[in-house]
Amino acid sequence: MIGFIPLLLIVAPLIWIDDPGPVFYNASRLGYKGKVFKMYKFRSMKVNAPDIRNADGSTFNGDNDPRVTKVGRILRKTSLDEVPQFLNVLKGDMSLIGPRAHLTTHYTGLKDLTKEQRHRLKVKPGITGYNQAYFRNSVSADEKIKNDNYYVDNLSLGLDLKIFFATIDSVLKRKNIYVDSTTKDGVKG
Repeated sequence: MIGFIPLLLIVAPLIWIDDPGPVFYNASRLGYKGKVFKMYKFRSMKVNAPDIRNADGSTFNGDNDPRVTKVGRILRKTSLDEVPQFLNVLKGDMSLIGPRAHLTTHYTGLKDLTKEQRHRLKVKPGITGYNQAYFRNSVSADEKIKNDNYYVDNLSLGLDLKIFFATIDSVLKRKNIYVDSTTKDGVKG
């Protein structure tokens, strides 16, 4: 955590200079056994991002998203926007490795989740996971759930180590950071 302080001292002013406002972003996420928690990230979008929409009212998605700040693009490409989640790990809300914690806005309650969506809540969400390591944003939501459940069903130190090293490779090579509105099918690696 000590390494977080120098990063904060560098990143915080850059975020604020680029788009004055909060340095951190937090959102309610579904965690272990459906417990709701606040997940922290460095803010990578403009303060007024919720108000910026396509003509049809939908939000943007892809590498030309006008809601993302200049500094935010760098933070996302390097995955530095995720560093504050180490605070969530220290608080016990998250693990280093596990399925991505989904926004609570996607669900109205646990009873409304599919069996597959509930299955992924059997482990703590992670800063990185099977999807982030091997696919990032290049697979559909359904494929992400299948991949998360593959992780839950095959949980082991060996799999965690593979995911850890694959994440480093994915970040360094900047694999699958953005996709347009179409998605590609992923395969288990």
